Amino acid sequence: MTAVAPGELRDFYEDPAVPVASGSARSMRQARMLATALGPATTAPRTILDIGCGDGTAAATAAPLLAGHHLVGVDWSQDALGRARTRLPYAVRGELTGGGLPFRAGSADAVLFSEVVEHLVDPDAALEELRRVLRPGGHLMLSTPNLAAWYNRGLLLAGVQPVFSEVSLRAIHGRPGREVVGHLRLYTARALREFVAASGFEVVTLAGAPFHGVPRPLRPLDRLACARPSLASILLLHARRT
Repeated sequence: MTAVAPGELRDFYEDPAVPVASGSARSMRQARMLATALGPATTAPRTILDIGCGDGTAAATAAPLLAGHHLVGVDWSQDALGRARTRLPYAVRGELTGGGLPFRAGSADAVLFSEVVEHLVDPDAALEELRRVLRPGGHLMLSTPNLAAWYNRGLLLAGVQPVFSEVSLRAIHGRPGREVVGHLRLYTARALREFVAASGFEVVTLAGAPFHGVPRPLRPLDRLACARPSLASILLLHARRT
């Protein structure tokens, strides 16, 4: 989702083998947060942009909770958009930097920004563009992996590379897991709050969500960790444009 990414990085994200879907538990928790913030569509349907929609799985999962609102998927990957259009009524191509998103200023009531910020070369410019398309008071629903997840704290103490972090676009080195997904940046709860606030948003709440890739025997513990967002696998942040 960034125009300044080198060609190798663009090619990486256009590879159909690169995972673009996210866990349904995260999608549902995020959708509930947004549905509560927007209220029922019967009073006033809202325009929601899912920026970096990938294959549309997350938006399609959230759609029943956002019924009546106008949900538009946006991505720059043509491969991802091709898959998203099988799940969403509207999916358009757009970039966060360079030419910017194909929407006028203040045209969106809410933005879903799920598992995208960790992939960006220039997250500052990206949040500036999100702020531009949101109306004053509009909602930003951002999710990203937590660098300080409960298991990452233990891994670092053992000298193991944290889960979610990557040192190569070609292979996994020094950490659990097998899939390379192109993470360039990772945030703790505190860093995410400060970063979003510095970008012209008022942070409303920060919650946690489980990670679908946690081994099955550890999933109950991962769900328990969500009670303390600073320990959760995934950070769910709700902010409003000031």
